[in-house]
Amino acid sequence: MRRSIREGARPFAAIVVLALVAALVGGYILHQQRLRFPWEGTPFVLKAEFSTAQAVTPGQGQTVRVSGVRIGDISKVELENGRAIISMDVDPEYKDLVHTDASALMRPKTGLKDIFIELTPGTKAAPVAPEGWTIPVANTLPDVNPDEILSSLDSDTRDYLNLLVGGAGEGLATRGNDLKEVFRRFEPTHRDLDRVTAKVAERRQNLRRLIHSLNQLNGELASKGKELTQVVGAGSEVFDAFASEQANISRAVGELPGTLKQTTQTLGKVQTLAQVLGPAVTKLRPAVRRLDAANQALIPLAKEATPLLSAQIRPFVRTSRPLVQLLRPAAANLAKATPDLQSSFTVLNHLFNLIGYNPGGKQGPNVAGRDEGYLFWIAWLQHNGAAVFSSSDANGTFRPITVAGTCGTLQQTANTNPALAMLFAPALLDPSVCDF
Repeated sequence: MRRSIREGARPFAAIVVLALVAALVGGYILHQQRLRFPWEGTPFVLKAEFSTAQAVTPGQGQTVRVSGVRIGDISKVELENGRAIISMDVDPEYKDLVHTDASALMRPKTGLKDIFIELTPGTKAAPVAPEGWTIPVANTLPDVNPDEILSSLDSDTRDYLNLLVGGAGEGLATRGNDLKEVFRRFEPTHRDLDRVTAKVAERRQNLRRLIHSLNQLNGELASKGKELTQVVGAGSEVFDAFASEQANISRAVGELPGTLKQTTQTLGKVQTLAQVLGPAVTKLRPAVRRLDAANQALIPLAKEATPLLSAQIRPFVRTSRPLVQLLRPAAANLAKATPDLQSSFTVLNHLFNLIGYNPGGKQGPNVAGRDEGYLFWIAWLQHNGAAVFSSSDANGTFRPITVAGTCGTLQQTANTNPALAMLFAPALLDPSVCDF
């Protein structure tokens, strides 16, 4: 066996290659014929109701398209109540594409009536169509044959149309590129016409809605005759009241310009406030956003402080009220004296600054070059005073003083002060000291 294969390797390889090519070609043909293989998903079935299914042949590769893209195939045609029900096998990946307000048009690909269905999926506002859902006949249109158009015309019109088509054919012979250029140049016009047509259609719908609303309104007004009479009577009374207040209305209209001017000025100031308030509010947003967190954080403090407020602070406040009432006159007098106290404390502050000023306190140990402040000299005076008055007897501390001078000077000083005369008397009366 192996020897036979080895000897016929080339023919054997050729047979294998031919078998593979045949399998690939067969698979491609079956795929083009819309044969669903076992590994492909189950199709999503939708139906459409048409007035006629002329030239629709299931199984012949007739497709279902959305904007020129194939999404499925026509699988079956049935007759129900005189209308054709066409079943469409939509690929599973497009099952959520079609909505319940979808519409379907039957279109030929060629002049041989190779039909396909052009499907408009609908809007997202409508629900997604479930499997087996049927597009109603109001949302479908079949293919229209040229003979149907011609049959609706009379013989003269058909002759004129024939002449027109023939003349157009002769005039456009070998001018296809020029016609294409004309159509290309008309594209902006077509775009504008599309907008105009859309607005006209919208206006038509609005007009229909307006007429319907007016019809309902007239019907309601016809059934409310008594109420209309009351409304007209009340309106007459209102106009009579306006007429009686003509002078007041004229005066109000005369004051209206000043009011509008003041309103304009006020709005200008409000605009300035808004310009300042806008950035301030913007900067306050982070604080406002954190208010909830701050309130949550304050809840434990509030719960803990509530008993203190009710049991301690509130009784303290009630007890303090008489004292506060007594302190009110003193506080008023203190408020009157506060400006003078402020001036006094300002002067005292200057005095203390002068006493505490020490411009030469950091000049080093050279005493001769130092310029100490008043505090230094006050402390020095207190130290030396303690040394001077350190002697004492039974009557207290004293300081022995030595007075020097000539006898004449001492005599003159004693004559001017009797107290000093008693002090200088021993020296003046001693002949060994002063001999007058």
